[in-house]
Amino acid sequence: MMPHQRFSHWMTAPMTRALIALLALAPLAACTPAYAPEPEPVPAVAPLPPTPVAGVSGLEAREPDACHAKDYVSALGQPGAVIPTLGVTREYRVVEYRGIEPQEYNPLRIVFRLDAAGNVQNIDCG
Repeated sequence: MMPHQRFSHWMTAPMTRALIALLALAPLAACTPAYAPEPEPVPAVAPLPPTPVAGVSGLEAREPDACHAKDYVSALGQPGAVIPTLGVTREYRVVEYRGIEPQEYNPLRIVFRLDAAGNVQNIDCG
């Protein structure tokens, strides 16, 4: 090998290694988060005082015991299996312990709520 060939080989090997290292690390640069300037603080605004409303539409009046739940207090503490034998003549719902209950409100529907043991824990309208 000629002296000038050894010199060029000696210079290109480290440069090649450096180039390979840069190419290998370049995709990692995409993983770093981009600099994002902090948003400017929003000035505080004093809350508006509530305005009195004569009549609010869209709300349902909840009359106490509109479904006559008091007629079935004898079922409190009884197993949930007793509910069909009570002779309930109106719509009713049984909600198991930690069960999922639809949220539509019907003031005339009786709701029997069961405890963890399956006994009637509460009776109300809804």
